[in-house]
Amino acid sequence: MTLSKTAAALFQPFEGGKLNLDTRIVMAPMTRSFSPKGVPGPDVAGYYRRRAERSVGLIITEGTVINHPAAAADRDVPHFYGEEALAGWERVVREVHEAGGKIIPQIWHVGTAREREKFPESDAAPIGPSGLGLTGQPVSEPLTTEEIRELVQGYAQAAADAKRIGFDGVEIHGAHGYLIDQFFWETTNKRTDEYGGDLVGRTRFAVEVIEAVRAAVGPDFPIVFRFSQWKPVDYAAKLAPTPEDLEKFLAPLSAAGVDIFHCSTRRFWEPEFAGSDLNLAGWTKKITGKPTITVGSVGLDSEFTSLFAEGKGGEAQGIDSLIERFEKGEFDLVAVGRALLGDPAWAEKIRDGRTDELQTFTKEALGSLS
Repeated sequence: MTLSKTAAALFQPFEGGKLNLDTRIVMAPMTRSFSPKGVPGPDVAGYYRRRAERSVGLIITEGTVINHPAAAADRDVPHFYGEEALAGWERVVREVHEAGGKIIPQIWHVGTAREREKFPESDAAPIGPSGLGLTGQPVSEPLTTEEIRELVQGYAQAAADAKRIGFDGVEIHGAHGYLIDQFFWETTNKRTDEYGGDLVGRTRFAVEVIEAVRAAVGPDFPIVFRFSQWKPVDYAAKLAPTPEDLEKFLAPLSAAGVDIFHCSTRRFWEPEFAGSDLNLAGWTKKITGKPTITVGSVGLDSEFTSLFAEGKGGEAQGIDSLIERFEKGEFDLVAVGRALLGDPAWAEKIRDGRTDELQTFTKEALGSLS
């Protein structure tokens, strides 16, 4: 192995946020829907193992749903409850560890993103803080306080199970217009009780989830929290339109027990606010002092929406600008999505300077677990 001088920075060990990793490369969570009846099988274990074998320091699994009847939006996403599903995840953990990697699950509830017609056998309605879809349209009744408390415990139980079966931490999915994010966003949270109000008030559900997860896993188990400004119906949305607002938003989450923030953007190179080159991960690190993960079209020349809107993939692209930002200390870890989905050896090729071998990402890659 010849370590590329350009990429060497990304292959330094990382110690922080209660995690110790061999490299700074993270596999981003990407929904795959290859777990029939919610059970991840040997093919899923092999899929993750292949990345761990090839210099990925941390794997964040695809979103895996907590134990609630309306948690999923797709039929074959993996569950994070039930004996059979957890046994499947235990095999995934074992194989990743045998390959020398680290892995954490992303625990998830889709909220009002659930479409009833996909589950004709179920009478479970979509749920949300105010029963509103992402454009503000009514889809169900607002959650009761008791229902909210049950959901909090659902996240806590999933985290406890993650620790019990050997995962190296847990990521809470608070991004992309799903349940936790629906509490954050004023379009979907019209509550007038303790779970609504201003931006800080709308963080209360997430704070209770984080606190319950911390109580379930103890003080030394890493908690990663993923959040985004954008929503699927509004890519220009901003929960926090200014750095001052971002500080107000992040402070209660950080105090509740988050160790690492995973800052989801569509393009990692875009400044988050006018007057500074810092991206969302850079601002989050500056504000909280905690490690951050950057993400967004790493290694490709187009962002993910082109895949779904136009059926386009993405040409392989160098990472010089990413490394320049990393070396300035803007963020600590780099999450790679589609480039790693299509090519399990992506990190290895970057490490060795084999950029001529990097592959174009095509939509066909979604059809199998390569």
